[in-house]
Amino acid sequence: MTTSINRQFRLRSRPTGEVTEHDLEWLEEPLADIKEGQALVRTLYLSLDPTNRVWMSQIRSYIAPVELGSVMRGLGVGQVVASRRADLPVGAFVVGFTGWQEYCIADDSTLEIPFTILPQPLPAPLPAFLGVLGHTGISAFLGVELGDPQPGETFVVSAAAGAVGSIAGQLAKQRGARVVGIAGGAAKCEYLVEEIGFDACVDRHSDDWRERLDDATPEGIDVDFENAGGPIMDYVLDRLNVGARITLCGLISEYNDYSDQGARPGLQNVSQLLMQRVTLRGFIVTDHVDRYGEIIGELAKALGGGALQYAETIVDGLEHARETLNSALSGNTQGKVVVKVADL
Repeated sequence: MTTSINRQFRLRSRPTGEVTEHDLEWLEEPLADIKEGQALVRTLYLSLDPTNRVWMSQIRSYIAPVELGSVMRGLGVGQVVASRRADLPVGAFVVGFTGWQEYCIADDSTLEIPFTILPQPLPAPLPAFLGVLGHTGISAFLGVELGDPQPGETFVVSAAAGAVGSIAGQLAKQRGARVVGIAGGAAKCEYLVEEIGFDACVDRHSDDWRERLDDATPEGIDVDFENAGGPIMDYVLDRLNVGARITLCGLISEYNDYSDQGARPGLQNVSQLLMQRVTLRGFIVTDHVDRYGEIIGELAKALGGGALQYAETIVDGLEHARETLNSALSGNTQGKVVVKVADL
């Protein structure tokens, strides 16, 4: 090793609204020596996801909140640079919970999910294993599978220009569905329609976005791949057809409000779940770890054959992770958002 310092973010307080420097502290700490049964992983790319904001709060979730004082939880791609375990050899590329830090000690007795070694040779660039061939691509695959769009049905996806939504729309299109995206801004809508083949896209920033969604879904909505929550989801509920399916992947519009339990208005059109006999299914990607290999194989085949396209926003420098997450939650990024932490 040529360094004894580990730069990282530690969670100091539960954010209210956007994440500030008082919530996530940027600091340098001594790098500990590895012990028997451990490996040292250098983070190369860090994934920034809306769920990062959920983990900072104390809301009841699918995983325990990040403890105050702890390194911020996060998924990353890294390379093993020192090892005292046979299953993680030096030089191997891995994906897992690196945290928001330059170096992570891989110890299965303390990690929430063990690191996974990436195949050699790599079938795609490293950032893709945090996006289209990683947890976001897998989320898109699972959500479309659960929604089961049929040929001719109308499939609506919110946060459609994001890492999950953009892949989900393409997968639904391959099943023969008519795909309508909801995204923030005319440029994102143009990208979704003109470049990756959505049938229509509604700009949520437009004053008349509700009327535009009506026009884009004249036959109603059969499948809702829900990433946004809030007013968008509420309006979609009122356009669901009988027997519609909702796959609930995220509620991005609400995450900055999780520190204030009284700030979130409830859905007004929830009665439509009953009236239209709707099936709503929430899912968490980490519940399906046993299928990761199978799904990544399918996505890699589609990617290699030109049937999938993806966009990335790559920001250089771990120190910029905090403001980049805020920007992503505000809808100012496109595709998979990744921070480049180090060069190979």
